[in-house]
Amino acid sequence: MSDATATIHIDGAARGNPGPAAWAFVIERNGLPVIKDKGCLQRTTNNVAEYTALLCALEHAAKIGARRLLIHSDSELLVKQMNGEYRVKNEDLQELYREAKELSRQFDEVKIRHVPRAQNSVADGLCNEALDGALGTKPAKAKPRKAAVHADRQDAVREDALACLRAAAQAWAKGDGRAPKPEDVWDQLWSILEEQGIVRPGRAS
Repeated sequence: MSDATATIHIDGAARGNPGPAAWAFVIERNGLPVIKDKGCLQRTTNNVAEYTALLCALEHAAKIGARRLLIHSDSELLVKQMNGEYRVKNEDLQELYREAKELSRQFDEVKIRHVPRAQNSVADGLCNEALDGALGTKPAKAKPRKAAVHADRQDAVREDALACLRAAAQAWAKGDGRAPKPEDVWDQLWSILEEQGIVRPGRAS
């Protein structure tokens, strides 16, 4: 790995989703000191925090002259959206997505890969440190309250999920060889729930 190549880990977190949030990144280059940074955000969602971490990492990578980036994130939603596998429907994420795409164009190569949370522990730990410092408390052991979902958001989620299911049902009924597998449909449904902040980002088991 040359000095112009950087391996980056990013993470964003919100306690309560939406709630107090933080972002963090770790940048590694061959033979050079590891760069770590973190920061807090106002009340927002996990997904916004994840994209903020990506934007901060891209901006810093440009400042240090990196030309090729290998970015790791434990947010499957962010990774698939940035790689063009999922559309960005949430208005709060669309602007962040566009900004991330614009920043990515200044590099010779940007690869974004999904990794399990266990392989993203340093960035995850930095996020928790930022949140602990801002809140003056240690992470609560109790499960956070789920954010209230307004009726209009429920309707939007319901329509997106039903559209996904109807399309799959029609393809299966026709015996279409290109019909999605049940696992693919589940991934699509999970991404809809993630994007609307109904569930915490991460692979559903």
